[in-house]
Amino acid sequence: MERSSTTSLEAALACAARDEGGDNISVARWFAAYGLLLAAAAVPLALLLADQPWTWSQWLHDGGRLFRATGPAVKLLVFGMYLSLCCTFLPLPTGWIVAAVATREAAVAAGISSNVLAVALATTALVAAVGAVGSMLANLNDYHLMTLMLRHRAIRKVRYTRLVRLSARWFNKSPFAIVTIFSIVPIPVDVIRMLAAACRYGRLPFAGANLLGRFVRYAVIAFVTYWWDLGWIAVVALLGLAIALGAARLLWMAMARAFRPAEAPQNPQVPSEGARP
Repeated sequence: MERSSTTSLEAALACAARDEGGDNISVARWFAAYGLLLAAAAVPLALLLADQPWTWSQWLHDGGRLFRATGPAVKLLVFGMYLSLCCTFLPLPTGWIVAAVATREAAVAAGISSNVLAVALATTALVAAVGAVGSMLANLNDYHLMTLMLRHRAIRKVRYTRLVRLSARWFNKSPFAIVTIFSIVPIPVDVIRMLAAACRYGRLPFAGANLLGRFVRYAVIAFVTYWWDLGWIAVVALLGLAIALGAARLLWMAMARAFRPAEAPQNPQVPSEGARP
């Protein structure tokens, strides 16, 4: 009976129990590749900005208004680069900029058609695709940073706690679907990305699930914003939602710390029988 229980537990944990074999992930190589991708996007962005009729001094003093007057390529490049930086370790809000790029004023799909529905669908596809790629990169940054943290002996021990063992059993039943769903729904605590790294879920399916989930989420935001011409109402509303979710995250962390049980002393001193109080 004990043997059966042990085997079942090991199967549920899957690769989370194989610390001795190493994770075979080069964190430095990933961030070198990510840096090259950012540079590849920054070069055409700088050329496009330099080609604009405004001076750098005007950009400095009136950047917001001038940015709204730029073409679709500038907006989409800035949008994608910004989202690629929005990870757990740099928790910048995302929904507001998705809505901002999808507004009719931004006009990222202007000139495609005179039909409002066609332009709405083209805007939705552009914004969702660029945004999904940017967020996928950010989530891969999370994955690699968490992998790096889990190499530390003190942090690695978390894999063997009861909570992580139970969570791994649930996660390993359908990891792709779970990552996809949690990429669609705005959850204030990014536990799934942490769990994926702890369970050593494959980076390729992890990236695919994030890409699919974020495409769906951003497509909904973009289409609703453009079709109903919500403009900056959607931007402000989603920014407010991001602030509320951020506050919920901080509250959850504070409550978890406040209600954490106190640890027992390592070597409690037991008075001898002859000792007097």
